[in-house]
Amino acid sequence: MNNDKTMLFHMKKDTSKEVHQLLKEVYNSLKERGYNPVNQIIGYLISGDLGYISSYQNARGKMKSIDRSKIVEVLLTDFLEK
Repeated sequence: MNNDKTMLFHMKKDTSKEVHQLLKEVYNSLKERGYNPVNQIIGYLISGDLGYISSYQNARGKMKSIDRSKIVEVLLTDFLEK
């Protein structure tokens, strides 16, 4: 059966705030450890490999707590709405 309908995806606004806070915390943790936080976060988002994120200050656990697709959606929405 061929279904040509476009599927819709909706995200709650609360999730957006949660993602922003999480990314700031992970960014700061990575920076404190001497990593390039942007490169490390991109590596994780592209590959799904949490090895790109340090466990320092539970940064890895924080990233694991939110689905990568939600992180990408928040980043893309922020970029396109500015």
